[in-house]
Amino acid sequence: MKRVVITGAGTINALGHDVASTLSAMAEGTCGIGALDLRDVERLSIQIGGQVRGFEAEGRYNRQQMSLYDRFTQFTLAAAKEAIDQSGLIFSGELAAKSGVVLGTAGGGVSTWDDNYRSVYEDGKNRVHPFVVPKLMNNAAASHVSMEYNLKGPSFTVSTACASSNHAMAQAFSMVRSGMAPAMVTGGSESMLCFGGVKAWEGLRVMSRDACRPFSANRNGMVQGEGAGVFVFEEYAHAKARGADILCEVSGFAMSSDASDIVMPSKSGAARAMAGALSDARINREDVGYINAHGTGTAANDKTECAAVADVFGPHADRLMISSTKSMHGHLIGGTGAVELLACIMALREGVIAPTIGYEEPDPECALDVVPNEARQAKVTVAISNAFAFGGMNAVLALRAI
Repeated sequence: MKRVVITGAGTINALGHDVASTLSAMAEGTCGIGALDLRDVERLSIQIGGQVRGFEAEGRYNRQQMSLYDRFTQFTLAAAKEAIDQSGLIFSGELAAKSGVVLGTAGGGVSTWDDNYRSVYEDGKNRVHPFVVPKLMNNAAASHVSMEYNLKGPSFTVSTACASSNHAMAQAFSMVRSGMAPAMVTGGSESMLCFGGVKAWEGLRVMSRDACRPFSANRNGMVQGEGAGVFVFEEYAHAKARGADILCEVSGFAMSSDASDIVMPSKSGAARAMAGALSDARINREDVGYINAHGTGTAANDKTECAAVADVFGPHADRLMISSTKSMHGHLIGGTGAVELLACIMALREGVIAPTIGYEEPDPECALDVVPNEARQAKVTVAISNAFAFGGMNAVLALRAI
């Protein structure tokens, strides 16, 4: 079994258009959630979100590319460029033949669906662009990354709702650890902040109208976000031999299914995923210093997740730091685990624990150290990242400082 490390990271989200600005915003407890700027927003009951602002696709991509790149693909390519540039890898020869890309997304080209349904049903048009299908398909972003960077190894897309990115990164990790691939580009993206995307989430009645307040007693729902997070996972000896700057080590993962309810979370399912990740990584629970929580800000998720943490970590749960960065960048649905992994890297490399902002009132059912409102300096050598999705799909990654 090979050791696996991260040698490149890239992102674009409501907090920043790159990793440095995102981590700075997280450390400062910046809120990237604000009023939505989109067509027909006045018809929405929910009018806030973690929207990416100032991203000009027209200046980045030519006309032919724009006909193929939905917004979620645009975000992915921007984040992938940053990650691969940082890694210093050039994919050619045998490295290109064996390296691939595994990405997560829940909805794929939601904006493209939305635009073309409008065109047909509202505008009465009988034809759509011939590239609509390749533009909206869930694997579009992974395919374009593979073509852009000559990645000829295993490449595909994972779609497990809000756990998509963690499942994708787990698959990439497994491939590198097993020796199947020397390096993998992995992470996820989402862009559902269009009229149809928000309207669909409104129907669930789990959305907040004013703010995301994970673990706070007065929390009243989640807030959607958008963006991408992309990483280069590389075999340790390969990275070491070429003198790469290693961000951290990915030590293990676990996945579980609640097999119980399509929307309600399960304490036992979440607990099995966390315990399984520790076991896979051969990590003692007392060694974990930080958990990046799924922490959606809904009543059900937050108390269930805290109960699962208490079950898995026992007395050590009271000494753990656990925070939800969704309070700052919103819930990126299928892309959320990828952006949140950055908070784990920041904790391990810089000793900065991202806060849970918007925290106003203690909740006895969430009685853990949720790092309320202000970042904290702390030495952390092991961190885990949780993702618990609708459908009972759970995926947890374990990381170590190196």
